[in-house]
Amino acid sequence: MAHDLIIRGGTVVDGTGSPARTADVAIDGDTVVEVGRVRDRARREINADGLVVTPGFVDIHTHYDAQIGWDPLATSSSYHGVTSIVMGNCGMTFAPCRPEDRNYLASAMESVEDIPAAAIIDGLPWDWQTYGDYLATLDRLPKGVHVGGMVGHGALRWWAMGERSLDPDATPTPAELDEMRRLLAEGIDAGALGFSTSRTLRHKVPDGRHVPGTFASPDELYDLAAILGERGVGVIECAPRFDGEGPSEPRARAELAWMEEVSLRTGRPVTFNLTHTFENPEHHRLAIELVTAANDRGATIRPQTTTRGIGVLFSLASATPFDRHPSWRALREAPAAERVARLKDPSVRAALIAEAADAPTPSELERFFVTDGDPACRFDCALSLPDAAAAAGVSMAEWYADFLIRTDGAGIVYWPILNQSLDAIGEMLRSDVIVLGLADGGAHVGQILDASQPTWFLTYWVRERGEVSLERAVQRLTADGAELFGLEGRGTLSPGAVADVNLIEWDRLRLPLPTFEHDLPHGAGRFVQRSDGYEATVVAGEVLMERGAHTGALPGRVLRSTR
Repeated sequence: MAHDLIIRGGTVVDGTGSPARTADVAIDGDTVVEVGRVRDRARREINADGLVVTPGFVDIHTHYDAQIGWDPLATSSSYHGVTSIVMGNCGMTFAPCRPEDRNYLASAMESVEDIPAAAIIDGLPWDWQTYGDYLATLDRLPKGVHVGGMVGHGALRWWAMGERSLDPDATPTPAELDEMRRLLAEGIDAGALGFSTSRTLRHKVPDGRHVPGTFASPDELYDLAAILGERGVGVIECAPRFDGEGPSEPRARAELAWMEEVSLRTGRPVTFNLTHTFENPEHHRLAIELVTAANDRGATIRPQTTTRGIGVLFSLASATPFDRHPSWRALREAPAAERVARLKDPSVRAALIAEAADAPTPSELERFFVTDGDPACRFDCALSLPDAAAAAGVSMAEWYADFLIRTDGAGIVYWPILNQSLDAIGEMLRSDVIVLGLADGGAHVGQILDASQPTWFLTYWVRERGEVSLERAVQRLTADGAELFGLEGRGTLSPGAVADVNLIEWDRLRLPLPTFEHDLPHGAGRFVQRSDGYEATVVAGEVLMERGAHTGALPGRVLRSTR
């Protein structure tokens, strides 16, 4: 018997948490048919001796809703072994949508997720109205990875309530609520993976008002979530309102109270964003404590966090820490090929240093960390920009200018704004209620780049620090997320599973510095980060990426919820 593909002799880490073992993986069509010693031959065989073989990684928190329209690979995620992505997080989706509402939804996405509205409008076909229509469009789009999504509260409210949905005191009328329930039911029945909402005060539309749903009552959330409970499928996802004035503990308790009630009423899992800041260092511990107690009472709540800081990147190609000064802005706005040459001009360098000599202050930049190598977010032991300048006996502007010259413009300054402590991240990773998410692939493209989370997790927490076993790390990157979202057949390497596979050269796995590329519609820019060490990534039985290069295959499919 000839199989389509056999991956021979690799170290198989199957996603279940079981010990790694040497085994072959046989694939027919898009399905794994055998894991073990395979005696048959195949039309193609890959020698995986010396390679780690894992299931394809599952990223449950992305915003590729727009980018998938022009980038079937969903980069940078696919550069890091991700084969399945979940979109529609934080209440932000493009469906349901009437034709006259497209510009509003695009501008809201730009405001919240930093995806240029012009790129959104021109990069998508916009040939849908309901969420089911949208999934049909996703079916037709070429895809290198598997793509699924949730129905967003913001789009539902805007459709049903219009401008009034932005009023913080607005309550939907019975007819408006019925319309939201009807549209959500249509989306869930068509295969949406769940319902998402945003309650954080950070998310605003362009005129400064909070996105629709921010101030929705718990009763509205219960009524909408009931649609999922009635069908026994889907996840409720939330960007919670932990932010605001005064102590956060009352808000944490209030948010977890409605989440627990939603889960108990519907029997559906709830997931929400959880991070650490030095300003509120006990918050993540309280949230985990409240979640654990709620789950003991019968709820299913899974906070999601990242394996690294969530931070803003500064580079000569995008923005610098000194862009408040006209000369620095002018330098950044010069043609890319000329920027370093201008920096090397003694008169230009002197003017830049003089203009920024007194601001920002060292205290403002104390958590701005510099790197010209692996941008690996080791910010608890890295050298900050003020420390580097002080050690050299020069101003921060002078040190930074010379840093850019020394790195030929490639050096990065990193400012972690969430998950600011690696020790706190480690605490969260040791909790089994936590699921990995928040990489935000496709969002904040000109400022933040966390789509490389899988590679960072494996290289730092597993290989470098040894705090997470390889088996548990792979399980977190695969089966944990797939199980939460009901993605049957994904997340493990076992007979009958969809043949999504990574082949990793473990000792060579690393992260190069991000680059800033102008590859969005209309030439808009974004940070991109590639990887070294992924020998191949297989999607649905076809080799999608080989040594970092796309093979031309586009085997991705739409993910639909089954439980």
